[in-house]
Amino acid sequence: MQANPFQVIPKLIFPSLIKLPPVHRSLSPPPTKPPRAISISTPGETDHAPIISSTVDVVDDSVAAFLDYQFLFVSQRSEQTEPITLRVVEGSVPPDFPSGTYYLTGPGLFSDDHGSTVHPLDGHGYLRAFQFDGFGGEVKFMAKYVKTEAQVEEHDPTTDRWRFTHRGPFSVLKGGQKVGNTKVMKNVANTSVLRWGRKLLCLWEGGNPYEIESETLDTVGKVSLMEGCDSGTESGDGGGGGMWDVAARLLKPILYGVFKMPPKRLLSHYKLDARNNRLLMVSCNAEDMLLPCSNFTFYEFDSDFKVLGKREFNIPDHLMIHDWAFTDTHYIIFANRIKLDAVGAMTAVCGATPMITALSVNPSKSTSPIYLLPRPSNENGRDWRVPIEASSQLWFLHVCNAFENLDENGNLDIQIHASACSYEWFNFQKLFGYDWQSGKLDPSVMNINGRQSNHLPHLIQVSINLDSNGNCQRCDVESLNQWNKSSDFPVINPAFSGSKNTYIYAAATSGSRSSLPHFPFDMVVKLNAASKSVLTWSVGSRKFIGEPIFIPKGSEEDDGYILVVEYAVSVQRCYLVILDSKKIGGADALVARLEVPKHLNFPLGFHGFWATAA
Repeated sequence: MQANPFQVIPKLIFPSLIKLPPVHRSLSPPPTKPPRAISISTPGETDHAPIISSTVDVVDDSVAAFLDYQFLFVSQRSEQTEPITLRVVEGSVPPDFPSGTYYLTGPGLFSDDHGSTVHPLDGHGYLRAFQFDGFGGEVKFMAKYVKTEAQVEEHDPTTDRWRFTHRGPFSVLKGGQKVGNTKVMKNVANTSVLRWGRKLLCLWEGGNPYEIESETLDTVGKVSLMEGCDSGTESGDGGGGGMWDVAARLLKPILYGVFKMPPKRLLSHYKLDARNNRLLMVSCNAEDMLLPCSNFTFYEFDSDFKVLGKREFNIPDHLMIHDWAFTDTHYIIFANRIKLDAVGAMTAVCGATPMITALSVNPSKSTSPIYLLPRPSNENGRDWRVPIEASSQLWFLHVCNAFENLDENGNLDIQIHASACSYEWFNFQKLFGYDWQSGKLDPSVMNINGRQSNHLPHLIQVSINLDSNGNCQRCDVESLNQWNKSSDFPVINPAFSGSKNTYIYAAATSGSRSSLPHFPFDMVVKLNAASKSVLTWSVGSRKFIGEPIFIPKGSEEDDGYILVVEYAVSVQRCYLVILDSKKIGGADALVARLEVPKHLNFPLGFHGFWATAA
């Protein structure tokens, strides 16, 4: 059997790359490679990643790929508390670029000073801000940690040392208290960011968001958007009852009291209903993670965070929802089905394994149930408890857009664009290739060769037709990818959210690198949902990108700019890239590239938000 090329690289592991002492050292390559083939020098205290010399080209790609992958998850302990102007190294910021700020959040720290490392999903929230002045072509940059309760507890600002005390859902501690540690819900506010009304919020998947002062990036504090939502709102769509209600009542004192879990956990993905100027959010009950029932509560806010609508739904199935969709009349839940692992649950509660080991995917059904849940204004009488069954078994990752059309006969057509993967590819315990037992990152987990394209993350279109009585006449799933490459993080012009759109932008892979064929992503795609045509812009060799974001500037749907962060591992730099969305696919798509100072390199971000100056 041929050995995994990533596993023959001794000592080149996640923890050692995150925290390197300020002395020069050379790490030996695999014994099967010539010593001259790779040279790694350790930068000074303000740098945070190994430098791979130009001789890396003569190394087998698996070695360079392993090292390049680590750069995406290297801790950045420094903050940029005052705005600095980024240097334009290619092109220029166009004079018609709108004034506003691009906020990007994600993890910032993966290793403490006492031997513990954490999964990227458990890394403390690190908020970056790129401010465009709209006049002189300047872009100013700031970056700060979100001062969550966990961050304040784990970081000593006097000594600038870190000691992890919270396990986090995906991690265990090597140093500090491991067994019996009940600090599992580590709210790191690292997943998404939103500016709505007068609030800038950083969100996480399992708790309340944190409010941030938009100009200084100072943390204001935790915000409970769900408090006081019971008065003057609709409810009672629950259902529930029976033995699982009894089980929930028994679990609540343990989850709320011992493990300090919030009764309702707000999902990190929200939706903006542009036509009605509403913010849509959804929460789940804490006990849902351990029971075969799912309680969803949807909230609709105006620009002052006044609750305009609220609905609760109890679905008798064990689901793990990260993202969701909406139309004028429905909330749409894709049933990513999970199950409880009894052995994993016991070891997780004791602290011997991460909490996520209590769960695993449940591929017992060959179809994908889709729940159409009525919004407060929708009273069509359809029984929402009966899901629409899509013929494909898919694990839904991120939603791009959804919209509907009601014809003259009362038939409703719903179309959804999203990214999805197979149950076979998705693995709770190996996301991003992180091994909690060793604390190492292994990119081969995300890049298993020989997989079919429909197993990997890819863009899909779901088409549903309901007759006037709400009966499903058709539910088709088709791939939007016209190439055998993985892709995710689909976005659109935000003005078309909830409305019919033509263009979709996403991060994707060119597949040009044999050892990293599927992830990380290295190109932006522009997909025409009507013609299924695809145009691409590639970032180049040994460079990766994060999530793209669309900045509108005109009335046409694709009239605007794309912002995306480039991680140039070949030179150990981060760049903010501006693309002309109309010119993607052409040689002149690149408008400008702005350089982040090397000592401020930051890890791979998750989700961003564009806030116009107005």
